[in-house]
Amino acid sequence: MSSSDRDDGPTLTTRELDTDAADPNVEVVRAVSELEGVPPGELPALYRCMDHVLENLFSDPPAPEANVEISFSYHGYRIAVAQNGTARFEKRG
Repeated sequence: MSSSDRDDGPTLTTRELDTDAADPNVEVVRAVSELEGVPPGELPALYRCMDHVLENLFSDPPAPEANVEISFSYHGYRIAVAQNGTARFEKRG
C-alpha cells in the first residue's frame, strides 16, 4: 500500500514494510528503486548507512506504546520507519 501527496514542496510517499521480512533493508531499497524508476542493484547498499538497525527494530520491537521511529537519509530521501512497519519517504532536493 502506498500514497503520495504532491504540492510545491517535497514529495512524500508512505509504504507499509513487511516487519517479518528477512532483511528490511532490502524492502527500503526496493521502495526507493520503485520511486526512482531504477533497478535496486543501481542503488547503494543501505547497510552502509543503517547496518542492522531496522532488523533489530522489527525482530525485537519495543512495547507498542513506545512508538519508536527511526529516521535517516538515503539516496536523496529522508526516510522514517516506525516500529509497526509504516515508512515515509520524503524526496529531498
